[in-house]
Amino acid sequence: MPLAFDARQKLDLSVKSHSERLSDYLLQQERVVGAMLDSKKLIALGDGNFRYTVTSFKVFQLEVNPVVSIAVVNIENALQMKATDSTLDGLGLVDDFELKLDATLRATEQGLKGDAHLGVTVSQPPLLKFVPSNILESTGQSILNGILLGIKARVGQQLIQDFGRWCKEN
Repeated sequence: MPLAFDARQKLDLSVKSHSERLSDYLLQQERVVGAMLDSKKLIALGDGNFRYTVTSFKVFQLEVNPVVSIAVVNIENALQMKATDSTLDGLGLVDDFELKLDATLRATEQGLKGDAHLGVTVSQPPLLKFVPSNILESTGQSILNGILLGIKARVGQQLIQDFGRWCKEN
């Protein structure tokens, strides 16, 4: 039976200066995605496609290294990100790992609104066969919540700082 866990986050961020330019800023896909995620772990593949190596983390002494392909599109004052492919290194022979990402960042008159859903489905790794599923799932949900909270914090700091720099440059 596969393990499944997910996390959701909402964002409502007031932008006091130049908020009318946010929708133009969101069109700068590579810049915006680089400010939201760790740009050192992000590779732009062109045409709104990126590969992102998620920060590795430990699950019961096993180091896990997810890599996700992300498609980014702009629609009506918003930037939308979806996972298109994912791989997982570190849990031994796991061939059914699936990472779901569906996130939207929307420019409003007051600032930025966003919502993100991150989910994982994977079979229980042989190396963790003695750990109860519910413990693995709650651990996985905690990890996903931590990832989304980290991205939310970067939006509130790095992305807003980068938006200010972009406004000065343009």
